[in-house]
Amino acid sequence: MVFGLFSKEKQLQRTIDKATNKLAQQVDRWGALERLRDDGSEEALFGLCKRFAITSLKGVEDEQEKNWVVDVLVEKGLMSFEPVVRYMKKAEQLSFPIKVLERIADHDRIIKVVDEILASEPPGYVRMPERRIDLIKWFCEWKGASDDEVIPRVEPYLPDFDENVRFTAIDGLANRDPKKIAKPLIAALLRPEEESGRIRRTIFEALERTKAPLGGEADKVKAMLSGPLADDFKVEGGLVKKK
Repeated sequence: MVFGLFSKEKQLQRTIDKATNKLAQQVDRWGALERLRDDGSEEALFGLCKRFAITSLKGVEDEQEKNWVVDVLVEKGLMSFEPVVRYMKKAEQLSFPIKVLERIADHDRIIKVVDEILASEPPGYVRMPERRIDLIKWFCEWKGASDDEVIPRVEPYLPDFDENVRFTAIDGLANRDPKKIAKPLIAALLRPEEESGRIRRTIFEALERTKAPLGGEADKVKAMLSGPLADDFKVEGGLVKKK
């Protein structure tokens, strides 16, 4: 009995290895992916998730297979929840598993997962910032979250070490209530450590586009206008405006 179980585990692992072999022919990967789908166990579904982590040699095939895995996991419904979350906690990129999560889980489950991943991704230096970028971008765009849920979770990443993380956080908050994002965006703009011209411009664009009220910080924001920024923007009536 034990031997049979061990043999089944080895066979499953061989199937996962075939499904995640980027050098294999697509027909061989497809066959392995379909066997994992038909197996339907938690380990098999976790193995399906691992397909997201590899990039096969042909871009069209790669995208096709990953989207197929998304659809299969969604079809499995809540059976996929634990395997997907388990995968997300270690994955370097989250763009595909997030597509599954938002389609199989309710609001409270999703918020809990987001909080768990963000807790494992404190702002600061990290070798692979892609996972926090994927999560922040998706979370800001997710229509299931309110401003009061998004803003306090994303705000800590406005001064992140990585410039692309900061950009993603700014861009994401720019889709939220202007009155609620004004303070954190202005604080990020006035931060002495911020030396990126790209980041400063992105903040000015967000403040201008959303008509976020500058309040008592208007003069300080105005003082940040120099060089090309001064050619493109002005502070007037407590708002950032285009010239």
